[in-house]
Amino acid sequence: MKNTKKSRKGVVKVEAAPAEAVKPVAVKAAAAPSPRIMHDQFNPSAKKVESAPPAEAVKPAAVKATAPPPRVVLELVNPAAKQVFVAGSFNNWQPEQTPLAPAGNGRWAGGLKVGPGRHEYLFVVDGQWLPDPNAKESVENPFGGRNSVLTVSE
Repeated sequence: MKNTKKSRKGVVKVEAAPAEAVKPVAVKAAAAPSPRIMHDQFNPSAKKVESAPPAEAVKPAAVKATAPPPRVVLELVNPAAKQVFVAGSFNNWQPEQTPLAPAGNGRWAGGLKVGPGRHEYLFVVDGQWLPDPNAKESVENPFGGRNSVLTVSE
């Protein structure tokens, strides 16, 4: 994801790191702030010292690291294809959300981020819905065809 921000000196490009590169950060308790000196509103020469909370009262924030969903690569060999997508239960059967890219020699490949479980899917090749010829398992679908099954373990 790329963002741009305007500053007084021109345009600054800001690029976000991919989700895989983001690592959780440990949060440490900060040192207690030093006491503040406050002046009485009605007597500016009178000073009152406000004490800071004890260091043990400052607790670190809990940070829970969540692992990214497993990444699965699907591949299809179809030299005549002009466009290849994958649609399935993991993307609400919306092929345009998951395009595959040409990988050379008639191969098309694409990575999926899917959670653990059993996922049904089909390739959409130039508008035609096709099962994965390399799938180890398939099930009958309500349209008289077969859906390929991808099982991702935890």
